[in-house]
Amino acid sequence: MPEDVRKFGVTEQTYRRWKREYGGLRPEQAKRLKDLERANAWLERLLADSELDEAILREAASGCRRRA
Repeated sequence: MPEDVRKFGVTEQTYRRWKREYGGLRPEQAKRLKDLERANAWLERLLADSELDEAILREAASGCRRRA
């Protein structure tokens, strides 16, 4: 583990994980990957919220039909 990494308090396990994940990437590629991962997580949350809203509306609509 390089001395520079220890200086910043990064554990050996974290260093090895980062090296495995980002070792072959240039810095701008690693940043792009992180940005895409963040955007993907946001879109997944948005989709989950939308699916929940749809399920709630579907349940409410089925309750209205039964009463009529």
